[in-house]
Amino acid sequence: MMKSAWKVYVLALISFLVGTSNYVISGILDRIAETLGISVATAGQLITVYSLAYAVVTPILMALTAKMDRRKLLLYSLGLFIAANLLTYIFSGFGLFIAARIITAIGAGVVTVNALSIAAKIAPSGKQASAIANVTMGITASLIIGVPLGRMVASAFGWKAIFLVIAIVGAISMLVIAAVFPRMKGDKPVPLINQFALLKKPQVLVALAITFFWLGGYSLAYTYITPFLLEVTHINESLISAALFVFGIASLIGSKVGGYSTDKRGIKFTLISGMVLHVISLLLLALVGQSVIAVFAILILWSFAAWSSAPAQQFNLVSLVPESSGVMLSLNSSMMQLSMAVGAGMGGLIVNRISLASITWFGVLGVLIAIIAVFVLFSTGLRYSAAQSADKKLQ
Repeated sequence: MMKSAWKVYVLALISFLVGTSNYVISGILDRIAETLGISVATAGQLITVYSLAYAVVTPILMALTAKMDRRKLLLYSLGLFIAANLLTYIFSGFGLFIAARIITAIGAGVVTVNALSIAAKIAPSGKQASAIANVTMGITASLIIGVPLGRMVASAFGWKAIFLVIAIVGAISMLVIAAVFPRMKGDKPVPLINQFALLKKPQVLVALAITFFWLGGYSLAYTYITPFLLEVTHINESLISAALFVFGIASLIGSKVGGYSTDKRGIKFTLISGMVLHVISLLLLALVGQSVIAVFAILILWSFAAWSSAPAQQFNLVSLVPESSGVMLSLNSSMMQLSMAVGAGMGGLIVNRISLASITWFGVLGVLIAIIAVFVLFSTGLRYSAAQSADKKLQ
């Protein structure tokens, strides 16, 4: 077990790098805007293009490379991810930076899905779920450690240094994988047309709409969290890293509590209660004023509430169509990235045309629509009929 455990942690480190490269943009948005001579709203579109590229290209590439040796695919995609981060460090213009972010997203998407697959393959029997959880924790850790650490590195050495560090650590990880990871056969390919056939089911569309509006509302506000804290709540620059750190810690606790609540109280209760708290926290953030203690408390509540919905929604999708759980999770992953892209894009429009202070109100609107979608799924019999249909197919 110990022989494979450390390899899983190498994969967790890689997922941490991927998550940091993605989420850190929100933590340094003001620095990027200042360096590139663009508005904060324009800088926010870096998240939009990244998430769109991730959402659209990842399922296509995973379908095309299904038969490829998993180790080789991980090395190729990790190499692309490393090269893209180096380009981000080297490039100076906004257009070239956009191109680098698109390449980063393409590499990151394949790296993430493949790392989860490899973790399950190399884990001892009965420990596959724990291995996958450890790799997923790498992404969570990027919120807790990577984003505030990135802010500190940006303050000390400039924001581009973050991507150089990611590339260097990624290169070291790549050498370890090449040296000690075994070759692994690919999976039986699932044609894209079969994957998207699930979208014909009304219950699947409603369930994915929950993800879209819940995470879209979250992304709309979180993308601009650093300039919001600096310009609207007037938090001191020296406290931004601390604010991002407590936000990350709360996301981890929220995810844990959300999983426990889903097991004990059910999917509907966990989703509704988490999203109601999500709405309340965004409203409070809009009204809190300039009290540092109050802002920190609300950030904790917001992150806790937002991420408590994640495990419940994942389980919701898996149990909705259990015979196609892998495809459902893949579709949900793409929907998550798409919602983040739309949220960041809408946020940019709102910041430009209305105000930075209003982003939390629009975030509330997205989460409220997600709550309505939960009631539609559970109150109209859609979910019950889907589960019943799945049970008949499995018998």
